[in-house]
Amino acid sequence: MKNNLSRQALIAAALAGLATAGVAHADEQVNCYGVAKAGQNDCASKTGVHDCAGQAKVDHDNGDFKTMPRGTCEKLGGTPEK
Repeated sequence: MKNNLSRQALIAAALAGLATAGVAHADEQVNCYGVAKAGQNDCASKTGVHDCAGQAKVDHDNGDFKTMPRGTCEKLGGTPEK
């Protein structure tokens, strides 16, 4: 009985791991333009205003991006990089 219970727990843990692995990779990561807050951009501006992360001067500048899942970007009203 104890051996059967251990086997069931092991199978349940393996299935739970597979389920979360599938969810974690469901949305691809994209550079999402127009959603970064001032000082919270991930990298250089595509317009050349600055060349480093964290240097955005205004909120929601269309030249600055944050990396996030594609679905989240679109929900926030951003523009995913193609």
